[in-house]
Amino acid sequence: MLTPTTSSTASAAATSSAATASNSAADMNAAQDRFLKLLVAQLNNQDPMNPVDNAQMTSQMAQINTVTGIQQVNDTLKSMAEQFTAMQVLQGSSMVGHDVLIDGNTLTVNNNTASGAIDLAGRAESVKVDILSPSGQGIDTLNLGALEAGRNNFNWDASAYNYSGNPSYRVTATLGGQTIANTAMARATVSSVSSDATGMKVQLQGRPDVAYSSVKAIL
Repeated sequence: MLTPTTSSTASAAATSSAATASNSAADMNAAQDRFLKLLVAQLNNQDPMNPVDNAQMTSQMAQINTVTGIQQVNDTLKSMAEQFTAMQVLQGSSMVGHDVLIDGNTLTVNNNTASGAIDLAGRAESVKVDILSPSGQGIDTLNLGALEAGRNNFNWDASAYNYSGNPSYRVTATLGGQTIANTAMARATVSSVSSDATGMKVQLQGRPDVAYSSVKAIL
């Protein structure tokens, strides 16, 4: 995990990338040496009455150059991806301590309050939020009234909440008796950031880790 003072992570990643590039270069040089030795052996042992065709030899040399070029491009792209991830994590450390919105209908109770957001596909004349226990039992209802399309935040007084586990919520939004599509979002606090083979990860207080791409807004 990383804290906001994690510049050493980027430095370490850069060092690792340099070492990887060095190893790849050594492998390519070794492959070229083997190819040239085989080519020289082929020329030394060719049939004088049926020498190696110049076009064939040129084609073989072109092939090794093509393979070498592709390998160099791949190594460069890999190095750039590693450096980008390291810089992304370093920049992402500024999120620590801030609240973010992620897709999901699970609420986090903090100081007797739970906050969430609803992304409405269109204007709704009636929006109702049912608060559910961890087992799915209805324990409270918020009538938010009419809301415009887009993102709308809400807070729930959780001072009386005494269940083990996080509550969740269910949204019912209508206009003229027709259901308005909506997306539930949860609010959580970032505790740290890190990276793995899949990319940048965000650690949230009281919640599982999420991918950085799952963060919809930084509050």
